[in-house]
Amino acid sequence: MLVLAGLPVELEAHLQRLADSVAQLYEERLPARTRETVLEHAAGIEHGKLRVDVAPGGSFLRIHTTTDGVDPAAVFPGAGRAARLHSLTVSGGLGAHKWADRRLLEGAEATLPPGELPLLVDEHGAVLEVSRASVFAVLDGAIATPPLDGRILPSIARGQALEAARAEGIAVRERRLDLAALLDADQVFLCGSVRGIEPVAAIDDLEVATGSELSRRVADALRRRWLGAAQAEPAAAGADARPGGRPAR
Repeated sequence: MLVLAGLPVELEAHLQRLADSVAQLYEERLPARTRETVLEHAAGIEHGKLRVDVAPGGSFLRIHTTTDGVDPAAVFPGAGRAARLHSLTVSGGLGAHKWADRRLLEGAEATLPPGELPLLVDEHGAVLEVSRASVFAVLDGAIATPPLDGRILPSIARGQALEAARAEGIAVRERRLDLAALLDADQVFLCGSVRGIEPVAAIDDLEVATGSELSRRVADALRRRWLGAAQAEPAAAGADARPGGRPAR
């Protein structure tokens, strides 16, 4: 998650999603002091990012928190920093949990030039998500994005981008998208919890449009929300926990 002026943006929402995953995977609650530990690690970070992993640790669940700096220009970037995507077939997608094990994605990213990202598609060519963000397209005067069908992450940023679009009076369609639809779109953009709205410049080396009034309005609304959220103290979440299997974050 993004950290601004020592506070994680939308911490409460991120902890709730993590707590939901822990409950489903391990039938347990978040370890005690998860929220406090996150806030301690975020303190003093002016502009950065923070990651929390929850994993089995003997007879209990343990948390591991890491932080890193973020170039302010990479947050809600302009067309000059637009992403370039390359399709990667992942049958069944990565599922509805954000796994700490990112070897598949990191291996795919390692084969690409710096700054280029894997675009996950299923075996039938349906677009799923990008390695670090949800995918959106501006089509026929509306914003379209793949549905939450259990194959993609129910991203906090995705949900907030849809809320922002609806608040702006922009039509939203959660529907199947394929590569042809993205290439024909008025714009393709990403939304993630660190960079916010991020334009896309190319897919499989085919250029796509990078400017849209609709995406600009969504980006402006989400930026206002995040900057406001960064000033508020997040609500508490979590409690004691015990073991499970695969680490989630």
